Amino acid sequence: MISQALIIDNNKVLMVKQYVKRGDIVWNFPGGGIEKNETPEEACVREVKEETGFDVEISSLLYEDGYKYTYLAKIIGGELTLDKSNPDNEDLIDNGWFSIEADILDSYTKPILDMYMERSNLRRHK
Repeated sequence: MISQALIIDNNKVLMVKQYVKRGDIVWNFPGGGIEKNETPEEACVREVKEETGFDVEISSLLYEDGYKYTYLAKIIGGELTLDKSNPDNEDLIDNGWFSIEADILDSYTKPILDMYMERSNLRRHK
């Protein structure tokens, strides 16, 4: 199972560029596998820290489909870094902030962002 965070600040979304099992290189929300004896919330906080350097606080569960949990989270500390010395980050290529209008969103991330925008009564320009 996977736990990930949607983090938006000043109309920008935090994304990580990574290799995925199917062999593609994609931009995803920060997150990863839930370890044994770890809650999805704990996994989300840990994965965001590992992949971005940020400490986060979970605001709410945005979406869950039985395999993947997506939480809305806010940054409470840290700074954006990419620790390639951490073996857990061997699949990471880059991370950064992108406009919510960016074309990097794909069929996995765009619906989640759209769900957040709809619930928040915000609009993306098409």
